[in-house]
Amino acid sequence: MDERLCSKVACAREAVATLTFDYGDQMAALGPLGPGGDPHAHDLCAQHADRLSVPAGWLVVRHEALRS
Repeated sequence: MDERLCSKVACAREAVATLTFDYGDQMAALGPLGPGGDPHAHDLCAQHADRLSVPAGWLVVRHEALRS
């Protein structure tokens, strides 16, 4: 099974993005689906990636995939 699912509880949609956190800098980075196996990364479906919210005062960096 190559399909990766969203990390959100009870979500069975296919993951399209990977979320990581830098707690020291109070930053969340959301980008294209990264390589699997990182226990500190969270895969999200398109719906959850679009609805991402972080604690007040945190910065969100969204890395968009390059389009041709």
